[in-house]
Amino acid sequence: MDLQEWASILQNTIEEHDIEDTWSIEFDNTIIPDCPARGWQKYISGAFARFMCSKCRRTWPSKRVLVVFHMCLLEDKGMVKVKRYRQECKKCVQSTMEEPHFKTDNIEVLLEKLVEKILVKCYNKDAGEKNIPFHLDGRSDGPHEAAHCEACKHGICRQVTTKET
Repeated sequence: MDLQEWASILQNTIEEHDIEDTWSIEFDNTIIPDCPARGWQKYISGAFARFMCSKCRRTWPSKRVLVVFHMCLLEDKGMVKVKRYRQECKKCVQSTMEEPHFKTDNIEVLLEKLVEKILVKCYNKDAGEKNIPFHLDGRSDGPHEAAHCEACKHGICRQVTTKET
């Protein structure tokens, strides 16, 4: 997962929305979804991604990978912190939590939705929210494997609901 790709897509999306402030993005696995720091806003989304087991090389899709964004605008500089929830292989014993792999199209959808939230929460503008679908890559109609989902283990998985905050 390449932070540079996320940063480039965020920059393009910010420019498309005529936002003049500078925004940066970083991955931060320490953020707590419903507890942004003072002055920060949150946005939580589910997205489609694929996983690959680092032990057995098995791959699997998931259409509800939890992605948490915390964002803050101070003067003319904005910062976005991102936590992407992981999953583990259901076949391997003592498997490790694997990072999700998002197709570029889905990063674009995630960050478009994020920038719409930034417009509302940081600039008090009506973004005219669009319902942009994620691009599925293969079948993903199997059951949600709660025992192997990091978000479920932390009690915050929203597999059943899609409510946005």
